[in-house]
Amino acid sequence: MRAMDEVPQAIAERVGRVALALGATLDDAAARALGGFVALVAAYNRRIDLTAARSEDELVDLMLADALVLAPHIPAGAGVVDVGSGAGAPGLPLAIARPDLRVTLVEPLQKRVAFLRTAIGALLPPGARPEVARGRGEDIARRGTRFDTAISRAALPPDRWLALGSTLAPVGDVWVLLAREEPPARAGRVIAFDLRYRWPLTGAERRAVQLVPAPPP
Repeated sequence: MRAMDEVPQAIAERVGRVALALGATLDDAAARALGGFVALVAAYNRRIDLTAARSEDELVDLMLADALVLAPHIPAGAGVVDVGSGAGAPGLPLAIARPDLRVTLVEPLQKRVAFLRTAIGALLPPGARPEVARGRGEDIARRGTRFDTAISRAALPPDRWLALGSTLAPVGDVWVLLAREEPPARAGRVIAFDLRYRWPLTGAERRAVQLVPAPPP
């Protein structure tokens, strides 16, 4: 049974409201898969504590909003790494909204890795499935694996994430996801986008900052 066919109406309606508020264009398959993803997180969260969301509104915002904000700003066909994926956001909904991307989800906890693999198998066809790597971002960096875009949400303090992200995407983009605080700075990186927005259902203030390699002098 595919999870996207079992989406509660209340979740489907919330997904539609978030997409509309953020100007995201989703086809029917992507909208169903995003709803299925949220429904799976809600079901598993009762057993293995995937997120700290306290309401369905907060859960839908937490799982989807950042990914839908980032989606238009990532180059076509990019290799994307999401470090500290947890329950999957923003990397898994980003992969659903942008099937052209090559997404790797990095997560150290086995119970969350198992959930991610279950969700991917239920929601996406074989040719469009992200890779799940158990470990930490530092493990991936030591292997020498490099990406076009590096993303993380709250896995590390912003300054430490920018340093690690710059190793993972040395000639690519690093996205720092914040609440209202100022973005970190790093020699050799400049801000290309500074997106301020609110999660549509809860009104939480958010900020997504893209840092790219500085142009040569």
